[in-house]
Amino acid sequence: MSAWATSEWLRSAATWLTPRRIRAHAIVLAVCLWGVCAVDFATPGLFDRAGNIKFQDFLQFYISARLIAEGRTSQLFDQQVAFDEMRAIVYPDNPSHPTTVRLPTVYGPQVGLLFVPLAHLSFPVAARVWVAFSVAAYFACVYVIWRRCARLRDRGSLVIIATLAFPPFFHFFVRGQISVLLLGCFAATFLAFRAKRNWLGGFALGLLVFKPQFLIAIPLVFLLARARSAVAGTIVSGAAQLGLTWMYFGTSVLRDYFGTMVHLSRWMRLAEPAMADVQMHSLRAFWTLLIPWPQTALGLYVLSSMVVIAIAAATWKSSADLPVRFSSLILAAVLVNPHLFVYDLLVVAPAFLLLADWISGEAAQRLHHDRLDWIKLLLYLAFLLPLFGPLTQWTHLQLSVPAFAALLWMLWRSLDWRSGVDRRVSLGPGAHKLAAEQSRVV
Repeated sequence: MSAWATSEWLRSAATWLTPRRIRAHAIVLAVCLWGVCAVDFATPGLFDRAGNIKFQDFLQFYISARLIAEGRTSQLFDQQVAFDEMRAIVYPDNPSHPTTVRLPTVYGPQVGLLFVPLAHLSFPVAARVWVAFSVAAYFACVYVIWRRCARLRDRGSLVIIATLAFPPFFHFFVRGQISVLLLGCFAATFLAFRAKRNWLGGFALGLLVFKPQFLIAIPLVFLLARARSAVAGTIVSGAAQLGLTWMYFGTSVLRDYFGTMVHLSRWMRLAEPAMADVQMHSLRAFWTLLIPWPQTALGLYVLSSMVVIAIAAATWKSSADLPVRFSSLILAAVLVNPHLFVYDLLVVAPAFLLLADWISGEAAQRLHHDRLDWIKLLLYLAFLLPLFGPLTQWTHLQLSVPAFAALLWMLWRSLDWRSGVDRRVSLGPGAHKLAAEQSRVV
């Protein structure tokens, strides 16, 4: 296909994505997702219509909280204890009832400590309380970001519909996960960076240490970009959380936790024996699904992660607008995360809002129209494609990951319209003088 034909196709696709059509697509998607949820959860009792435990993933947090409340912290990472506790909760009349459900404890003990107030409630009640709180927190985070998007303020109804239709939100809800805590950290980080409190922004990101996979890319991006205050804040926050956890629980509990993290892949496959990689949306799962040789897949993951981190660092170091830099940081954290399930894609919500606002602004009009069209199309695909993860069982191609990577690439490519500051970074101190001379000629 010629460059002209590609450009025409791209322009046609981007033009077709009008706010009216996007609203219609979001309404259809929201009705389908939540209609299925309503039918599935309409059954009485603990099990849904498909025979799954309602808010199943919340069991591991509830069990950890109950063990802490009962003073059994030494058993927090005994997976047989977790299995026995789960059966006692799910089958109270017959705790020896056979089941294929396995929910190993893979989160730090400080996470269980957060839910101790709910440990005195029955599991169904505790799960509903948590889900109600987390849904409210999700919308609060979206609202906080949306209020900082000046060009989206007159599209509040569209934002609400898209927020409801976001596929990771659906998965986060039905499984009773804690991804909203991750989203809260990223939302707080954006507010801090927007206020030019870089150390505080790094501190908010350091709170992610309770799910340390998210902190693989972020510190490296900051180090390469020489963002010293952000790095310092991240280290202080993460170290403080781990230090307080150690002081409260002791060395043996932390040793058990780190031992579990070392073998995290094995525990994930125990919990999701047939669907673990299919439900993941990062570079690690992408290469594992696509390449049948484990060592080759691992090497490609490391290599592609290095490229992603380098691109994100270059973008963060540039003079690009904060929405572009912060969205690139989120995309890098997601892509490099080796164990990122679909519900954890909730953290990408701020990037969608910020980039949608950015491409509607005056600055984005300076972009070459092809790049602007690519960003529009990739935003649409990145929003929608996590819904089709189960198809990977047959295709072995997780389409959401290339969409995230391509979006990160296009954000980086958009930097060359910026002022001479970026050109001086890449071309040397003489570039600014040359640019000024060229401007006079024009």
